Amino acid sequence: METVNAQVKDIISDCYPKIKELNPAQKAVLESGLLENNSNYVIAIPTASGKTLLGVITAINTILKGGKVIYAAPLISIQNEKLKEFKELEKFGISVGKHPKTSDLSVMVFESFDALTRFSWNSLREIDLLIIDEFHMIGEYSRGPTIECAITRARIINPAMRIIALSATLKNMDELSSWLNAEVVEHDYRPVPLYKDVLITEEYELKNKNDMVLRVLNESIEDSSQILVFVSTRRFTESLANYISGKVKRNIPRDKKQKFRAVARKILEVPERRGTRPTSICLKLAECVENGIAFHHAGLFDKQKQIIEDEFRAGNLYMITATPSLMYGVNLPSKNVIIRDYTRWTSRGPQSIPVFDYEQMSGRAGRPGYDTEGYSYLIAKSLDEAYNLKDHYVYGEIEVTSSKLIENKDAVYRQIIAQIASTLAKSPQDLIEFFGETFYGFQMNTNEFFGALSVDTMEYEINSALEFLIQNWIIQMTPEGLKATDFGNIIARSNYSVETAVRLKEYAKRTEEIDINQLIYAISRTPDMPKISFKGRKSKEPVRDKLNDNRVFAVEIGNDEATAAALMEWIDEKSEYQIENAFNVYAATTRRAAYEASLMVKFFKEICEILNTYSFSNELDRLSARLYYGVRDDIIPLVVSVKRLGRKRARALVETFGNDLSYVSKDELIKIDGIGPKIAESVMKKFGKDEFARFEP
Repeated sequence: METVNAQVKDIISDCYPKIKELNPAQKAVLESGLLENNSNYVIAIPTASGKTLLGVITAINTILKGGKVIYAAPLISIQNEKLKEFKELEKFGISVGKHPKTSDLSVMVFESFDALTRFSWNSLREIDLLIIDEFHMIGEYSRGPTIECAITRARIINPAMRIIALSATLKNMDELSSWLNAEVVEHDYRPVPLYKDVLITEEYELKNKNDMVLRVLNESIEDSSQILVFVSTRRFTESLANYISGKVKRNIPRDKKQKFRAVARKILEVPERRGTRPTSICLKLAECVENGIAFHHAGLFDKQKQIIEDEFRAGNLYMITATPSLMYGVNLPSKNVIIRDYTRWTSRGPQSIPVFDYEQMSGRAGRPGYDTEGYSYLIAKSLDEAYNLKDHYVYGEIEVTSSKLIENKDAVYRQIIAQIASTLAKSPQDLIEFFGETFYGFQMNTNEFFGALSVDTMEYEINSALEFLIQNWIIQMTPEGLKATDFGNIIARSNYSVETAVRLKEYAKRTEEIDINQLIYAISRTPDMPKISFKGRKSKEPVRDKLNDNRVFAVEIGNDEATAAALMEWIDEKSEYQIENAFNVYAATTRRAAYEASLMVKFFKEICEILNTYSFSNELDRLSARLYYGVRDDIIPLVVSVKRLGRKRARALVETFGNDLSYVSKDELIKIDGIGPKIAESVMKKFGKDEFARFEP
């Protein structure tokens, strides 16, 4: 660390004690002048080569000079991981948090940073350094346009702000660096060498790909290493884990078996602590984990996923089967990575995964500090298939990273609204100039094949979007220029898509009386609502019956309908276990879906009030509370007033004592299962003799 000053060195040595010296990639970046000059940088080095540390060194260097830093990450899981890591810096007087108003180093997700560029210009102007993690996601369909436009807006509002982008190696790095006006430092060093290959089942005389996974696992167990296997769907993660678990269970040493059982108990404790019996998915997961095999997907409780990740890092699991989402957001290296499925189901049918995704999954192979090499395997059934896979993936080039801004219509709508609501744009020409500064605009303007057509294309797209926004009372034309309507302003302040907002507005306009079940169904059908999906192909009639019983009629029964039915059960105080059994869905996601639905009801209330409809306000407040707490209407006052009481204990109170708690003593309250002295005191304080003891349902 010759180029790093002594104070920064001391902080790094204390907070990162395992790092004794910098690796060749890190040295190359620092020797390029990262700390000496104020240029923007794109740092492109392989996974696990220490990009984050370079960002931290630069951040500390900036903060010690009196500056402020934002570290932007694409996912909440990365944000939480980095917050935990960076909190160590606080012992040196560097405040770490989620917003620059209160922190020297703020860790923000892309959406939060985007909101900062729209509405918190004073805070933005105080930022000296912006570090963008996973910068290669600028070419991703959903989050790419968000960070692309946030960077563009930030550079307009705070042109002095320095940008450091941490990225995987991309094919068109020169194009990206030109857009950012940045220096590029690329290096191919990996702390653990990576070997990529294709395994062929017929060469090993194996029946299927799962048996090849088993073969690699057996070799891995002998080598005391681990395997991460990527498959295409949730069901495949479960079926593969179940298959492998059954094959290895007879050969597990006693000491390992005890560790695996301890992990399985942790898995089962998660639903129990939430007041529900373990679902069939929980039981299946625990059964697999008892044999050292886990599956990992979005249908599990968040805490269960965290347990799996932590125990895998600790060496207490042989193998994880996972969907491709695990390639982002979780630092989970393994000596061996197997990509069993190289196709993915899309709206256009099965499609081969991009070479970039293959590289990201392969990059998980090799644990720094544990392994001397990492191995990534694709699996083919025949020699011909293997040749094709090697040619396309192992020796192939990653795709060009292109802006997805114009492809994502909602992103175009939202960015136009953001520019107008923040008064950065008052005319179509202002919007054209803004979009011309984005990466999309840069690519269009520098494309030799488009030439003058690029401006015409951009103008057409913006005018078409403006027409839609004006027709839907989101933007209005005034003598002073384009302005956001009240409806447009609440969209700008939210993270909801324009489609969600327009759907809810149209629903509000045609609604004379609130039917909470109809509203739950309307919310469940919006694109922003997390779906509670079916587990398999069993009959979907129970979902239809539930909807029909609540006067909701649907022709097709899919995940939207399953989500609505599950939420109706949730506010009837049914547990995840009961919801899963009733509808054959991944019920572990119910709580998150209910939380999001609760927030969306509040958003719907705002829309109603903008339309001068206030008669629903009380009903909507109560529905929002019911979704948040998962309760019937009668115990809302209890769960809202008494912190950490929860619906199960609240229901037990009402069933035991009724609505009048004025005559109930603390000793009597403590006799209720789960109610201790602190909660009893809170109940007495809110509803005891000296208070308004009777709560009205």
